[in-house]
Amino acid sequence: MAFSLAVPRSPAEAVRLLADAPPGGAEALAGGTDLLLDIDAGRVAPSRLISLGRLPWRTLRRSGGDLVIGATLPLRDLERDPRLPRDLPGLYRAVRAVGSVALRHRATMGGNIARSSPSSDLLPILLALEARVRLVGPSGPRELPLPELLKGPRETTRVPGELIAAIVVPARRPSAYLWQRVRPSNDISQVGVAVARRERPPYWRVALGGVWPVPARLSSVEAILDSPDPGDIAVELAAQEAARCAPFVTDKRATEAYRRRLVATLLRRALREVTVP
Repeated sequence: MAFSLAVPRSPAEAVRLLADAPPGGAEALAGGTDLLLDIDAGRVAPSRLISLGRLPWRTLRRSGGDLVIGATLPLRDLERDPRLPRDLPGLYRAVRAVGSVALRHRATMGGNIARSSPSSDLLPILLALEARVRLVGPSGPRELPLPELLKGPRETTRVPGELIAAIVVPARRPSAYLWQRVRPSNDISQVGVAVARRERPPYWRVALGGVWPVPARLSSVEAILDSPDPGDIAVELAAQEAARCAPFVTDKRATEAYRRRLVATLLRRALREVTVP
């Protein structure tokens, strides 16, 4: 299909171009690893692509106690940050779970969040780390907790013309991300389990991918884990609760029953990885 390409030089120009387009008439292009496939398959048919490549969002910085990830920073650049494996091991592992090295040279965290896929490897760990999303739009900037942004597959609560500018996560937090898929380098995860431990109560955040309609935290599981170093009984109860309450479905990648068995096993392992020194 034919479409035009706009390359704005400022966030304000990008917002204006996106806001002025008719519904479905324009799409923001970051890495394009999902969007271009959607266009090729006919799932979306924009008349204009708005490239974000020249916007000042290809950045990574630490500010106070936060890590601020620019929306258009390639995942490979984030993966190469020397402090990430030590400070945020769960996020590091989740980034490395995304496709291949070649794909991570183009894929971005902003694009991954905007796609809001149930099987995303990044969304579960971002939820467990209590990430916040910075947005810019026709009414100016705003910041939302990630759960308030996610709505459904390829759906977010962004208003027309609004763009993801940055993702903010704690600069350091013990965490883990474990996943299961058939082909490790190029398949989509059947289940993803993310855990992160806080310094004060409530100590734990637990989130899952592979659930419907979007990755989500499990508050009932978190309530069981009332200690920074939960014992075997608490871990087992949490695993059973996760397997029971997760909104899994059967699809072409796995059955609901298989996913429930997987999440219990992976949650036990993830919790044991994040232990008190």
